Amino acid sequence: MTPATQTLTSPSGATGADLISAVGARSNEELRARLDEVFRLKAAAEGEAVVILGELDRREAFSEDEGATSTEAWVAERFGVSAPTARVLAHVGKKAWDLPHLVGSLCAGEVSLDKVRALADVATAGSDRELCAQAQACSVRQLLDVARTAAERMRSRSESASGSGSAHDRRYARFNDTCRTMSVQLPPEAYAETKSCLEARAKVVPSDGATPWDQRLCDAFLGLIRSATPGSSSRVVTASPYFVVAHVPLDALVDESGQGTELAGELEEDGLIDVETVQRLACDATEVVAVDDEAGHTMYEGRAKRFPTDAQRREVKRRDRRCRFPGCEAATFTNVHHIVPWKPGGLTDLDNLALLCEFHHHRVHRKGWSMTGNANTELTIVGPSDRVMTSRPDPRWTRVTDRR
Repeated sequence: MTPATQTLTSPSGATGADLISAVGARSNEELRARLDEVFRLKAAAEGEAVVILGELDRREAFSEDEGATSTEAWVAERFGVSAPTARVLAHVGKKAWDLPHLVGSLCAGEVSLDKVRALADVATAGSDRELCAQAQACSVRQLLDVARTAAERMRSRSESASGSGSAHDRRYARFNDTCRTMSVQLPPEAYAETKSCLEARAKVVPSDGATPWDQRLCDAFLGLIRSATPGSSSRVVTASPYFVVAHVPLDALVDESGQGTELAGELEEDGLIDVETVQRLACDATEVVAVDDEAGHTMYEGRAKRFPTDAQRREVKRRDRRCRFPGCEAATFTNVHHIVPWKPGGLTDLDNLALLCEFHHHRVHRKGWSMTGNANTELTIVGPSDRVMTSRPDPRWTRVTDRR
């Protein structure tokens, strides 16, 4: 029986309308277990589909026998899928033969098509095996961040080799008078400073609780503009009071090699930066440079007090980026949670602190839920259903020390 046929059949052999009745009679545990199997079969079927599509694309069978202009158009018409779905299938299919580990893991039902697609544009024959291991351990969101960092690294190397412009040279601000919108491209350190400034202002913008966050950011932006307008009653601040933190190894501060494109540091909540940028930030009083140890971590010391220091909170946020509960994408309104509850005289260490959104912070404190492990390596979350979920730090946390 083919995987496609199996996905249409319940364990009892029911199909069609009978399957709906059969599903209704099953317990939650049985339905969850069946979904695990169905999604594994779905991934395996999609893996086989992209491999076949890749071969048909190489043969240009869509044109010779079907009269289509591209594999993407042929897939959309023949199988009744949307253009974006057809585009993903065709795109991954073109790369399938060059990525045997990633696509092989997809065909085995071990990773989803979304995970493979997230890495397809940056994966090479040399990185295929490593990225396959990351795909099995990370979420799609984390893989997209990995791909973005890899793409930035490749672009930096390309610019260095060709002598093309830096991120600073690509800056711009554009206005669309018809839509009353702005589009801005900033260098990494300027983007981080701007975002930090606007978010800090937005948090103190008066609100009845119903004003959306993006509207508060807009109000903060207008307040900043008006405070700098000549004749404004607001005081113009010449030195930024907002933290922009760059985490760098010590040798990056004293580097004299002249290799200005080497990725040697990380701006919190943004991405990797080069030696030149690190040294420029070190001379600017409006930024904070956090010197990291050889493992790329800012601190390991504990504190015999309940509340984390500001530095620890910043490091937890840099490590986790978002709520650590698997599948949660909340990043803005989060709390630092003690994995092992704090007791008088106890320690507040980085490995015992995890970032959680308001919802999941309350959830893990409820009866039937547990969170255990080392937040610097792996956390285990178990709920009332007894399913074991794992959560790992953001893959970029130690990327600064990887200069390959």
